[in-house]
Amino acid sequence: MVFQKDYLNTVAFEFQRYKLMGDRTFTQISDDDILWKYTETDNSIANIVKHLWGNMLSRWTNFFSEDGEKEWRERDMEFEKPFVTKKEMITAWEEGWQCLFDALESIDSSNFNKTIFIRGEAHTVVQATNRQLAHYASHVGQIVFLGKMIKGTDWISLSIPKGESKAFNKKMFGSGKA
Repeated sequence: MVFQKDYLNTVAFEFQRYKLMGDRTFTQISDDDILWKYTETDNSIANIVKHLWGNMLSRWTNFFSEDGEKEWRERDMEFEKPFVTKKEMITAWEEGWQCLFDALESIDSSNFNKTIFIRGEAHTVVQATNRQLAHYASHVGQIVFLGKMIKGTDWISLSIPKGESKAFNKKMFGSGKA
C-alpha cells in the first residue's frame, strides 16, 4: 500500500515535470516556430505535440477497461497534419495531459494490480505507466531541443545554464560543491 502511494505520487510528479518543460518551451516560441523543421523529413514541435496528444488520449482513456491503442486513433495522421496555431496545439496538449492525470487519479488499491493492455500486450499498472513516462520524456526532450534550436542565443534555459553550476550549487547548498 505504501509502495503504491509512493509510486503514484512519484510518477505524477515526474509527469508534471515533463509537462512543465513543454509549457516553458511553448512560452518562448511563436505560431510560426511550432511548424519549424530542421529538415523536411523531421517532425516539428506541432507534429510531436499532436503525436503526444493522440497517444495520451489513446493510452489513458478507459485505462482499465480498454486496450491502450484505440480503434479511433489515427497515429499516422499525427505526423502528417500538424496543428497550425500555437493556441490549437496548447489546447490539445492540455487535453492530453488532463486525460493522463485523471487516469492516474483513478488508480488506487482496488485496481493497482489489474492488467493493462497496450496493443494486445499485457502490462502491470507500473509497466504501462513507466512505458508512457519514458515515451513522453523522450518527446518532451525533442520539443525542448527544437525550441532551443529555434531560439538560438535567445533561448532561456530550463535548467542550470552553462557555466552557472557553481553559483547554483552555492545558492542551494551554501558552497561551490555538487
